[in-house]
Amino acid sequence: MGKGKIILLNGVSSSGKSTLARELVNQLDGYFHLSIDDYDGFIEKAENRETGHLIPVPTEFFYHRTIAMFSDLGVNVIADQILHDVSTTKDCFTVLQRYPVFFVGVHCPPPVLQQRESQRGDRPIGLAEIQLNFIHQQRHLYHLEVNTYKDTIANCAKQIQNALQEHHPLVEWAIAEEYTQAIKDV
Repeated sequence: MGKGKIILLNGVSSSGKSTLARELVNQLDGYFHLSIDDYDGFIEKAENRETGHLIPVPTEFFYHRTIAMFSDLGVNVIADQILHDVSTTKDCFTVLQRYPVFFVGVHCPPPVLQQRESQRGDRPIGLAEIQLNFIHQQRHLYHLEVNTYKDTIANCAKQIQNALQEHHPLVEWAIAEEYTQAIKDV
């Protein structure tokens, strides 16, 4: 059995990653959506934050290895992630560097991000703009970049689908040199 393909959507909070992932699931056969937000909820249920009984490992540690586990079992995954700091980025690149990953940068302008945060009501206003200080600094590793403000979600998904067909078959994300440089650049 071959490894399952991974579409890794990276962008700030409220950039449209989860909505885009759901659209991709509708457009692509055999893909499943695995969101870091859902994973955070799962970890939160295992913890008791009132008493400080917390899992002493970052959520992303489990999330990246779960993506790899699904791929090892031949399951195609659309992962929406926020590579928000050096340790998260390093862990993601280390765990998935020999997997068939299609790395997509998901962009949206700051004023629209603030508007989306305000409409959602479940995120602090300005969080996405703060995240922009780190996120997308590894742009040279993206296979494709989309903008959920300039294009509709359906068009962004179609761009990804078309790019996947152009890069078919997806090969391992062999990024040893690029990874080393990306970590140095952040």
